[in-house]
Order: sequence, then C-alpha cells, then structure tokens
Amino acid sequence: MSPERTHWIELPAHRSSVRVARHAMDARMTAWRLPAETSADAVLLVSELVTNAVCHTPSASVLCGIGRIADDCLRLEVHDHAHTVGTPSRCSPGPEDEGGRGLFLVQEIAHTWGVDRSRRTGGNAVWATLVIPG
Repeated sequence: MSPERTHWIELPAHRSSVRVARHAMDARMTAWRLPAETSADAVLLVSELVTNAVCHTPSASVLCGIGRIADDCLRLEVHDHAHTVGTPSRCSPGPEDEGGRGLFLVQEIAHTWGVDRSRRTGGNAVWATLVIPG
C-alpha cells in the first residue's frame, strides 16, 4: 500500500496509549474524509484491539496501523510482541462486569477479523476490516 493510504504509529504498551491510538486513527480518517459512522466504528475497533494488546500481552510497545486497502475497505491492525501467537479467546462477562466484551464488539462491528503472525514484530497481528459505504 502506498504511504498516503496507510498510517502507522508505535506506542508504549500502557493504558494511556489507547487514547493516543484512538486520536491518531481518528485524525487520519478525518484527513481521508471517511464517513463519520465508519470513523466511529474504526476508532472503537482500534480502542478494543490496543486495549487487548496492552492488557493481555507482555509487550513493551504496540504497533497500530490503518490502511485503505481498496476505495471501499479499511483495514486496522494492532501488532504486539507476544511470544505465543494465536487467536485471542473471548470470555463470557456477566451483566455487571465492566470488561470482557472487546472481542465480541470486534466480531459484531468488523466485516472480517483475524490474527496472523506479525512480520513487523514477530508477535500477534490482530486485524479487522470495515466496509466503507459509498
């Protein structure tokens, strides 16, 4: 993908980085003039994926990317430095639990999603795609 169709940011694996990732991705989507609904969905997905990488891997940093892989498709990626690579498992939170719904949201909002070995970090590359209406 060409640089004007992608954007990457590396962040420390701290909870405060979730907010930074959201703002960085939102700014890029605004520059690309994506529909507000697509941007809102993408920001939520990035937030959930970065949160999972920060909270559930031993990574010192995470790499967060967004790309226009076609005029009607957006791909979000979060790469960690975990030693074991595999699909994150969904948990079953109770009605009073404050967390545990991230992958459920990813599954419901994303057009497709999955996990691959990251060629950039050697850990997990959790990705999701969104269809851009138009």
